[in-house]
Amino acid sequence: MLTYKAGYKFVGGGVHAQVIDFPEAITCGADLDDARRMLAAALLDVAETRWQLGEPLPRPDPTATDPDMDVEEPIHLHLSVSSAVTQQPAGVVVT
Repeated sequence: MLTYKAGYKFVGGGVHAQVIDFPEAITCGADLDDARRMLAAALLDVAETRWQLGEPLPRPDPTATDPDMDVEEPIHLHLSVSSAVTQQPAGVVVT
C-alpha cells in the first residue's frame, strides 16, 4: 500500500480533486464524497497505466501540500498482482 496526499478544492458546481504528489491523478465530482470516489478511481487508473508501461510510480511525499486546496487528506493506493500462468505436471496431457 502506498499513501499519497489528496487535495480537494470547492469550485462553482462541484469539487476539483487531485493527488498532490501524483500529478496525473486529477478529476472532479459533484460533491466531496463524489470527488473522493472519482479520485480513487483516477489514482488506480493512472497507477495501472504507469505500471503497464513499465514506468515507476511517484514516491509518496508526506510533506506535499497545496495551499489552494480546501481539504487535504491521505489517499491509499492498493495494487495487487496476479498471473494467468497455470502449472501442469510434466507428462500430463490435458484434453
